[in-house]
Amino acid sequence: MEAFFTSLGLVALAEIGDKTQLLALVLATRFRRPWAVIAGIFAATVVNHTLTGLVGIEVGGLIPQLWLKWGLGLSYVVMGAWTLVPDKLGDDEGEPKAGRHGAFVTTMITFFLVEMGDKTQIATMALAAQFQNLLLVASGTTLGMLVADVPVVFLGERLTRLIPAAKMRTMAALLFVVQGMAILLGW
Repeated sequence: MEAFFTSLGLVALAEIGDKTQLLALVLATRFRRPWAVIAGIFAATVVNHTLTGLVGIEVGGLIPQLWLKWGLGLSYVVMGAWTLVPDKLGDDEGEPKAGRHGAFVTTMITFFLVEMGDKTQIATMALAAQFQNLLLVASGTTLGMLVADVPVVFLGERLTRLIPAAKMRTMAALLFVVQGMAILLGW
C-alpha cells in the first residue's frame, strides 16, 4: 500500500496550482456540468497514468538497479524544484471549445493532451519505475488528481482564494525532495 499512498500524496500536492488544475477550473466554469467534467478528468487520468505507468515499469525493468536508484532519486529532487514553478495555461490551452462533443468528451481529450509531459505524468512514471506496481501507482495517482481537482470543479475560484498555492507548491516540492533523498540514501 506504500505505492498507493505515496502516489496519492505526491500527485495530490503536486497538482495544486498545476496547469491541469487550472484547466479543471476553466472547464468547470465554461460548461457548468461538474459531474461530466469530473468524469472526463477521471477517464483521461486513468488512461494517461496507466500508459505512463506501463512505460515507467518497463524502463525500471531495463535499467540496472544502481542507475535506477540514482535516476529516480535525482528525478524526484528535480520534480521538487519544478513543483516550485507555478504553472499557467498557455494561449493554446486556455479556452477549450465546446463544439459538438459536450463537457465529458471535451474535458477528457483536453485533459489527456494537457497532461502530456506534465509534472504529474512524469511523477507517475517515476513512481511506477520505483514501485513496479502499475495498479497501485495508477490508482494512487488518479485518486491524487481527483483529490486536487474535484474541489476546484465544485468550488472554483472560492477555493483558490482559501488555499495559498505557493505554500502547497512548497509542501509538494519538499515531499518530492524528501522522497528523492530517501531513495538516494536508501531509507
